[in-house]
Amino acid sequence: MSTTAWPLTDEQTQIVALCKEFAEREIRPRGREVDEADVVTPVDIFAKAAKVGITDFMIPEAYGGGGFTDVFTQCLVQEELCWGDPGIGNLVCSGGFFADPILALGTEDQKRRWLTPLTGPDAPLTALATTEPGAGSDAASIVTTATRVDDGYLLTGQKAWISNAGAAELYVIFAKTDAGLRSGGVSAFLVRKDAAGMTFGQPMRKMGQRAIVCREVFLDEVFVPESDRLGEEGQGFYGLMSTFDISRVVLGAAAVGAARAAYEYALDYARTRKQFGRLIIEHQAVAFRLADMATRIEAARLLVHHAARVIDEGGSATGLAAMAKLTASETAMFVTHAAVQTLGGWGYSREYPVEQWMRDVKLEEIEEGTSDIMRLVISRNLS
Repeated sequence: MSTTAWPLTDEQTQIVALCKEFAEREIRPRGREVDEADVVTPVDIFAKAAKVGITDFMIPEAYGGGGFTDVFTQCLVQEELCWGDPGIGNLVCSGGFFADPILALGTEDQKRRWLTPLTGPDAPLTALATTEPGAGSDAASIVTTATRVDDGYLLTGQKAWISNAGAAELYVIFAKTDAGLRSGGVSAFLVRKDAAGMTFGQPMRKMGQRAIVCREVFLDEVFVPESDRLGEEGQGFYGLMSTFDISRVVLGAAAVGAARAAYEYALDYARTRKQFGRLIIEHQAVAFRLADMATRIEAARLLVHHAARVIDEGGSATGLAAMAKLTASETAMFVTHAAVQTLGGWGYSREYPVEQWMRDVKLEEIEEGTSDIMRLVISRNLS
């Protein structure tokens, strides 16, 4: 279990223990199998997590969820699950990314209609559709349109790299209600998988985190009633940025969990493997490398938790969230690379999990804003 500078409540201690046990029993043993399968969503693991209350722990109690709405607890959970496997861990908690813009912009009716179905043992998969072929980190440049018609909108466009697309039953889709504006023209819409005019591409072949299958989403005049628009026209970008502040911190926790897994694996290996007549850990170069790994993980976790606490206390955290994601994701890349080096040739082999984890954590330097974008966000929020 990870350490934290802040004391945990009894409820937080219990859910962290539950997630740790689930990660050990259900997630870690399946990581390699899912990675080899490449384009198969492990819905059975998601279903098992739903039955024990892990997939909806972040949904408010008022809508049937676990009531852990604070970002700090979400980080604690995400770290434990991604310690088991980064892709599967992120899949299990993917409902939180869908729920965040609804909680930020939705009416009470929308929250009840769209969040309540996410709770309980039969919770569906969900998806958040922002990225397009020509618009990644720059979400204000999306070109998918939402054209006003009687009683609603027609959505037309193409989304790319959408996690859970095709497998998900419920979607938040961002589109332009005013094509002449950038951020001020972005609106958010709630859409069901069976909506006429919405189709999906083939699974995209990915380097890592293959438990989350990504597809393109094609929108051909998909009708959305006005009652399923989130917030007012043009408020979608605000909801998205609010979601990003949270999701970037939570993804930072995911990166910390994966880094911790790689560090622990390398440490155990170094304590049992001999080279030149001595245990590997007795060689100064290896010992120093492990020391760097441990130090960076602790520093990244502290920054992630600090950012989470600031958000939970109502503070402005856009720059801090970017710092947390940047530091944690680059720490995860450093640590997984160092773990491969520590295992030597075996680290390069698919017989051991560290090479997979190195591929998996690369995504954390890209999704929800690349490291370059995080540095830009930080520079614009310097005090």
